[in-house]
Amino acid sequence: MCGIAGIVSLDQTPVPDLARRLELMGELIRHRGPDGHGVWTNRRGNAGFAHRRLSIIDLTESAAQPMVRDDAGLALVHNGEIYNYLELRATLDWEFRSNSDTETILAAYARRGDRCLDDLRGMFAFAVWDERQQRLLCARDRFGIKPLYYTVVDGALHFASEAKALVPFLPAIETDPEALAEYLTFQYTIGTHTLFKGIEQLLPGHTLTIERGQVRTARYWDVSYAIDFDHTAAHFRRRLRELVDESVSLHLRSDVPVGSYLSGGIDSSLIGALAARHPAAGKLAFHGKFELPGYDESRYAELAARHAGLELHQVSITAQDFRDHIEKVIYHLDFPVAGPGSFPQYMVSRLASQHVKVVLGGQGGDEIFGGYARYLLAYFEQCISAAIEGTSGNGNYVVTLESILPNLGVLREYRPMIKEFWREGLFGALDDRYFRLIDRSTDMTDEVDWHQLDKRRVYDSFRAIFNNPANVQRSAYFDRMTHFDFKCLLPALLQVEDRMSMAHGLEARVPLLDHPLVELAAQVPADVKFEGGQMKRLLKTTFADALPEGILERRDKMGFPVPLKEWFDGELKDLVQDVFHGQGARHRPLFDAKAILASLGRTSRFSRSTWGLLSLELWHQMFHDRAAEWKRRATF
Repeated sequence: MCGIAGIVSLDQTPVPDLARRLELMGELIRHRGPDGHGVWTNRRGNAGFAHRRLSIIDLTESAAQPMVRDDAGLALVHNGEIYNYLELRATLDWEFRSNSDTETILAAYARRGDRCLDDLRGMFAFAVWDERQQRLLCARDRFGIKPLYYTVVDGALHFASEAKALVPFLPAIETDPEALAEYLTFQYTIGTHTLFKGIEQLLPGHTLTIERGQVRTARYWDVSYAIDFDHTAAHFRRRLRELVDESVSLHLRSDVPVGSYLSGGIDSSLIGALAARHPAAGKLAFHGKFELPGYDESRYAELAARHAGLELHQVSITAQDFRDHIEKVIYHLDFPVAGPGSFPQYMVSRLASQHVKVVLGGQGGDEIFGGYARYLLAYFEQCISAAIEGTSGNGNYVVTLESILPNLGVLREYRPMIKEFWREGLFGALDDRYFRLIDRSTDMTDEVDWHQLDKRRVYDSFRAIFNNPANVQRSAYFDRMTHFDFKCLLPALLQVEDRMSMAHGLEARVPLLDHPLVELAAQVPADVKFEGGQMKRLLKTTFADALPEGILERRDKMGFPVPLKEWFDGELKDLVQDVFHGQGARHRPLFDAKAILASLGRTSRFSRSTWGLLSLELWHQMFHDRAAEWKRRATF
């Protein structure tokens, strides 16, 4: 894993100060690659790459980047890992000069062009410059595990692993109103826009090319819920076990030690247990805990570690840690995204980086196998409607009211969410109801001036994804919900995973996000994955022998809960007060600092409004209020 950046002129004329621009971009992402760095420019001066290296596979200088092959007229920068690189090497007619997975991409592109993407199994963001064709190809992995941002400034495309490397080149540092409306609604964006106006993200499963001065993006992979009704649940369990075992084995390929995150939930416990069975795997695991009732999940992490024979290292996370590190968290995120879990993730990653360079995690399991409590709540409402109307036998419901009742205990801790969900009535169109479930802005009516933001466009964008027949071809509510979260929420969580690990020069790998595995899961009928309203039913039954009963039977898993309510009402009240009493906060367009402060005592334990608005204000202070400082960096 590394950090990459590049600049390519659109009209093939030389880019002024090209090497110095690239050096600056590389410097801004140096945390991603503490083991080495390099800059390459072509002879014409119209294209160049920068690279920061975190050495994981082939630690020698022969694997250094940018990787250039003059005999093929190609240059490459790559961030991530290609896990099937050994198998691919055996199929390629190429004179290899390293044992790296990076050179495998170069060889595959030289032989197959853009079609090489079909062969790559892993997490990646890379750029290939073809000097002979004067052509650029950038690509991002299928799920968005590895990031890639870009902007066009002064007739040249600038791209980088992190948006902060592009900020100095922007004409002005401004907030994108479309992205802001999406963030305030979901706490993540759902398209190409970022909170920085002018900086876009290359979407997962997409390529970006420059040919004859034209910048084009295109999708090369997408998930399709083409349901397989011809096979039994036993068949799916057998194939799932094969693919998960294979993926874990591939994800353990490394020339440096590998550890595991253990949150105490199903996904990370499973990955840790399966990895521990391999001789090449390390025996270290890492967990972050809050020593407050209702937030401490360490007993489950300890149980999972004992069962798998792992040595568990833990860090106790405090309010003082939040005070000391929250600005670093926002800086490394580039811009606010997802919930407050980024903060404890930062702390656990820091702990892990003191012991290993690679760590495995369970990200993706909730979106693929159905692990969010809101899926159960949404189906509960639909089951009530079907029971009243007598339509539960029409084939559109994967669970019945009778079968779902025994599993509703999972919702015990989510009563505030249920109350809010049903506050404006029950039933209605499926897309509208699910939007209500994931809308984080319902308790920000006074704090935000919604008259200046287009929330209708946000809703329309949501519906276009939720109801897209190209992905979900049948009317199963479960598939529509998981598909939206897979396409929109998951990349946001992966941004957190990437930034918080790379802040410490740590590579985070996610074995559940292997495309053969995901493609299989998408084909499994919803009533197999979600039988009786049991979340992650397929995953649990498939790997019941690999996990302790205490993990399998958990009904209180809540992600990575952070005691913000307790802290903001107590130890950190002064911090929040100081932030929103500041000169900048009191004059932000769209936001009312007085209303934000007045709402602090009224927010519930599960509300994310204070976190979302605090993150935005700290982001504004870091980038907008220091715009002149950021601009000076690019003064050559």
